[in-house]
Order: sequence, then C-alpha cells, then structure tokens
Amino acid sequence: MHRFTLMFVLSAVTVLVFAGQALAFQCPKLAAQINAATGTRYDAAAADAKDKVQTVMELHSKGNHPDAEKLAKEILEKLK
Repeated sequence: MHRFTLMFVLSAVTVLVFAGQALAFQCPKLAAQINAATGTRYDAAAADAKDKVQTVMELHSKGNHPDAEKLAKEILEKLK
C-alpha cells in the first residue's frame, strides 16, 4: 500500500510539472495572434491591444502564465 501511494504521488507531481511547462508556451502563441490581428489595424482597440501585449509578455517572462494567458484571451476577445 505504501509503495502504491508513493508511485501515485510521484506520478501526479510529474504530470503537474509537465503540464505547467506546456502551459508556458501558450502565452507567446496568444501574443503572436494578437500581433497578427493588429498588424494592419489603426483603430483604438488595436492600439490598446498593442500596448497590452507587452504586459502579456512581461507576465510570461516573470512566470505568471495564468494571468498572462487570461489577459491575452481578454485582448483577443476585444479585437473580435
């Protein structure tokens, strides 16, 4: 029973570590989508998005991926 519990805990930790790394790559993809969507636009929403995408990348570089992803998705929604 002890061995089963140990293996379960180790497996769970491994999954969480790799899932966190996979989510870290979502931020740059979303930032690229924002940049592509605002590339030829010159309206107020595009200008605001161009400013906020810098914040997304700053959050990403600091390791705050959930907040960066949330902000990027909000920006993309406003651009639609």
